[in-house]
Amino acid sequence: MLKYVNTDIVFQEIPDEVTLAVNISNCPCRCPGCHSEYLWEDVGEPLTSETIDGFADKYSTDITCISLMGGDADPAAVSALAAYIHRCHPQYKVGWYSGRAQLSPDVDTSCIDYLKLGPYISHLGGLKSRDTNQRLYRRSETGDFEDITSRFWRR
Repeated sequence: MLKYVNTDIVFQEIPDEVTLAVNISNCPCRCPGCHSEYLWEDVGEPLTSETIDGFADKYSTDITCISLMGGDADPAAVSALAAYIHRCHPQYKVGWYSGRAQLSPDVDTSCIDYLKLGPYISHLGGLKSRDTNQRLYRRSETGDFEDITSRFWRR
């Protein structure tokens, strides 16, 4: 079961979206230098379809995207929640930040609009670094994912 610790409305995680970032605990990646070590433990409240409904009621038109931040311990559950959001709250885009280098075969990407892949490697930096190993992808109109990581880089 997925659990979340907290949420925040953010403007930088997903370009051009007002995003509700849902911070999921029990991260198995445990990247050295991680800025969210508090998410390594299995703590927090259950993240269910009812929880998502509550977020939709609470934030309504204040957000345009719901991004699941973590969940690598149970990618099938992340996929199921993404499908639920896509089906029951189609007004929102769906994002998933995964710390894995490759996407789990348990994930159906047809309900994900934005996908970040890659562990945090401190000497390479995060998405703002041109040297980063992390990539952010956006679903294109054709259904393919395009790499939009460069949107984070200063020109």
